Amino acid sequence: QVQVVESGGGLVQAGGSLTLSCTASGLTFDDYAMGWFRQAPGKERERVSCISRSGISTYYADFLKGRFTISRDNAKNTLYLQMNSLKPEDTAMYFCAAGSVALGWYVLLESYEYNYWGQGTQVTVSS
Repeated sequence: QVQVVESGGGLVQAGGSLTLSCTASGLTFDDYAMGWFRQAPGKERERVSCISRSGISTYYADFLKGRFTISRDNAKNTLYLQMNSLKPEDTAMYFCAAGSVALGWYVLLESYEYNYWGQGTQVTVSS
């Protein structure tokens, strides 16, 4: 049974940092591209950052302006999102997702391309 579990969320002041982690089990981790998405109350889910199976290719949403860094450790079956210079508008539930893809360098950008999702971890940024 596949499980995707996020951790690392919490309450932080504006300008602070958090590192989210996502551990996947029950699958061959390096067969999957990974992504971070978020959803704020009353808003649609949006794409934050995505990474290829090998980690060689990454995508970042324009609104991040270099504040976040996505990475993965295939030996530990873990995905990370380092978030710096956090803003109140970053407040949301953050979701990790895994998508099966054949090409090691390919990044999956659309939520429907992802097969497995975690339950989310809440990030709250106070002003």
